[in-house]
Amino acid sequence: MAALVRRLGVFDVLLIVMGSVIGSGIFRAPSVVAQRVQSPVVMLGAWVTGGIVALFGAFVLGELAARRPDGCGAYVYLRDAFHPMVAFAYGWTSLLVSLTGGIAAAAVLFAGYFEPLTNFRVAPTILAVAAIVALTVVNSLGVRMGGGAQNVLMLLKVAGLGAIIVAGFIAQPAVANHSGATVVAPIDALTGFGVAMIPVLFAYNGATVATFMTRETKSAGRAFPLGLWGGMLAVIVLYVLVNAVCIRVLGSAGLARTATPASDVLRIATGPVGERLVALAIVISTLGFISNRILSSPRLYHAMAQDGLFFRQVAWIDPKTRVPILAIALQGVFAIAMALSGSYERILNYVVSTSYVFTGLLAVALFIIRAQDRRAGVSAEGQFRAPWHPFSTVIVLVTSWGIAVDTYIKYPADGLIGFAIVLSAIPVYLLWIRRLTPRAPDRL
Repeated sequence: MAALVRRLGVFDVLLIVMGSVIGSGIFRAPSVVAQRVQSPVVMLGAWVTGGIVALFGAFVLGELAARRPDGCGAYVYLRDAFHPMVAFAYGWTSLLVSLTGGIAAAAVLFAGYFEPLTNFRVAPTILAVAAIVALTVVNSLGVRMGGGAQNVLMLLKVAGLGAIIVAGFIAQPAVANHSGATVVAPIDALTGFGVAMIPVLFAYNGATVATFMTRETKSAGRAFPLGLWGGMLAVIVLYVLVNAVCIRVLGSAGLARTATPASDVLRIATGPVGERLVALAIVISTLGFISNRILSSPRLYHAMAQDGLFFRQVAWIDPKTRVPILAIALQGVFAIAMALSGSYERILNYVVSTSYVFTGLLAVALFIIRAQDRRAGVSAEGQFRAPWHPFSTVIVLVTSWGIAVDTYIKYPADGLIGFAIVLSAIPVYLLWIRRLTPRAPDRL
């Protein structure tokens, strides 16, 4: 049977990490943060703080990748640290909501901006489905073809963000930065900062998806940690600079009032053409995000099938392209179904409530896997180790579960839906273990 091939290097991993994180959120989140805190210093502080937490998360994933370089990333870390049922719940939730839902939502957003940008009169749902189908086909042609498409789109995405940053620094500010400033009590400022961190951390979320490509990375124990923290550092720099120019040009009050901060910055810098440039940047960004998800996510379902916890056919690797074509096609079908359903606004809340639960579990997994390796006499000499552990790892754990709990409190109905999806994995898992093949995991 054909197997996955290690063809990706450090630069590929770096771009995959950036593509996993940077979606369309950075074009909207700055104004959401400005609505929750009034001080420009606090706004930038929220983005820097969120970046530090995300970097600590990359440290956790980097060490886990170094210790388990031959598995399918987060799926294997959860399986080895806890139980196959936990890993299955992660994969099941990803297929039903978090990963395919992200693809569908990005495809619909792409369709919404593509039509006014090109004046191409086609129903948005058709454009969304066409985008999913086209990128599914590209990624079915092989990891080098899919990775190449992802790299090109990622570089174009960075160029678009770079254009916004440059325009923001040369544009004449529309309002004084101090306008609309108010004196806020310390307790209110602290509360506002905590609420502002929700959209910030959501914008930084996504690096975990990149770990699914570990088995296709050359020298994964070294390349993956380097690509993870390098890619996350690049994202932090871009995010902070984008927010800095939004504050400079629009001021804190103006930023809070707009729903399209990037468009406003470029319109002030270049006139009406700026809005079309932002539409182009968002189209490229969403296509890059879709391509990234279609490239990386099917490896998760392939790993589940290899463990006997999903349809055996999903584990099949095409001998010519060396990619899990059936897993890619399965994901495409689910993403298309969600794109046609049109129910995206509510998906956001229960995606957050579920994904950050598993992010916290990955932080716990690092403690457990370190202990397992010590008991087994496995040497970590020369391997990447998470800097400032256990402090940095505990920060990731507390922050992730704090965001999940906060989402449950603020949006209880959507939180319950997410929780129900996670719980639904238990009976499905028990059903699948009755069909296990000899290749299934030993610990059940």
